[in-house]
Amino acid sequence: MRAPLSIIIPTLNAEAGLAATLEALMEGLSAGLIREVIVSDGGSGDRTLDIADEAGCVIVSGKASRGGQLARGAEAARGEWLLFLHADTLLEAGWSAKVSAHLRTGQAGYFRLRFDATGFGPRWVAGWANLRSKVFGLPYGDQGLLVPLSAYRAAGGYPEIPLMEDVAIARALRGQLRGIPCEAVTSWERYERAGWLKRGGRNLMTLLRYFLGASPDHLAESYRK
Repeated sequence: MRAPLSIIIPTLNAEAGLAATLEALMEGLSAGLIREVIVSDGGSGDRTLDIADEAGCVIVSGKASRGGQLARGAEAARGEWLLFLHADTLLEAGWSAKVSAHLRTGQAGYFRLRFDATGFGPRWVAGWANLRSKVFGLPYGDQGLLVPLSAYRAAGGYPEIPLMEDVAIARALRGQLRGIPCEAVTSWERYERAGWLKRGGRNLMTLLRYFLGASPDHLAESYRK
């Protein structure tokens, strides 16, 4: 019986965190869970592709765009289940058993978010993300997305947009998403660099503007500024 899971990781100059992310996935190979790990790159100029190649990943390349990269990765996947994961996100030890159990439900799922830092800011931001996911069914990409290939296709897949692709597919999967009792530990660096209140407020405003019909291209341009 073939392993069911294709793991898809979008990358762009991700050498700082990719090796640790891949190492955390190794228990899934021992458990017979992972069929392949696909790194969908957007034109990295660092050692990202060397790290992916040394780890035996399948590599697909194209234009830098989170939605487009995720879509290209999914097109290359051969597993019956897809797990989309950011390059700076580590699944906690024991994740493979919890994911295996979740596969039996047939439901799409996401992980509980935790940041690799302590203090009020990381706890508050992660707490809000987990509450938003549970109450509103809107997990973000740094929480991972585990989805049957059939459900992914029925939802239309990831749109090729530069921002809000995770919200778009979560809305398309509304009512099908379930929390997985497992933590995804992601980098706090972006919040620390920008200031967690400022970044958190900007994220919320971006979400509201998207719901009000703002173009993802315009949102991405504003977000980069």
